[in-house]
Amino acid sequence: MAADIGEVDYLAQGTLYPDVIESVSADSNASHKIKTHHNVGGFPEHMNLKLVEPLRYLFKDEVRQAGIELGLSSQSVNRQPFPGPGLAIRIMGDVNYEKLEILRNVDWIVIDEIKADGLYEKLWQSFAVLTNTQTVGVMGDQRTYQYVVAIRAVTSADAMTADWARLPYETLGRISSRIVNEGFQRLIELFWISRVNLLGPSNGNSQT
Repeated sequence: MAADIGEVDYLAQGTLYPDVIESVSADSNASHKIKTHHNVGGFPEHMNLKLVEPLRYLFKDEVRQAGIELGLSSQSVNRQPFPGPGLAIRIMGDVNYEKLEILRNVDWIVIDEIKADGLYEKLWQSFAVLTNTQTVGVMGDQRTYQYVVAIRAVTSADAMTADWARLPYETLGRISSRIVNEGFQRLIELFWISRVNLLGPSNGNSQT
């Protein structure tokens, strides 16, 4: 791919200030290291290109406001954050193709129902998590052994702290019914208050 692109003078990244704050080393006076972001650090000391990060000192809510001022569509401005490492960070334990396909389908159901109820733009983040726990159930006359699926939805005013969203029971009911019809028998909702990390739970692997 690099050969097809040819020489490159600039590398543009969407790094935000929370990424920088969370990645600060523990020996700094500014903050304790919370986690290492894929887009903060890790570059060779000498590069033949210039790093461009126009949003580096803006918080997520400020980026949204900038998008509004620039006349971007509501769909673009209010799109929920998605982790740089992708869905792998929302899979507990080992990551493989089968688990990714399961999570893609389940996550689509969650977002589809939340949008249908007009809740999408009221939430800061909403998504599914594929746990590493499997439970026994019965579907029809058959015994099943499937992964437990969790869903998380949060609200946030400053994109640095978050509170769990009080989703309507009707919404949760439809999400649950559709996911169970996909072959799962256990669905849980995650309740916790987040102080900084809005990406979701770590999958326990060293690279996340």
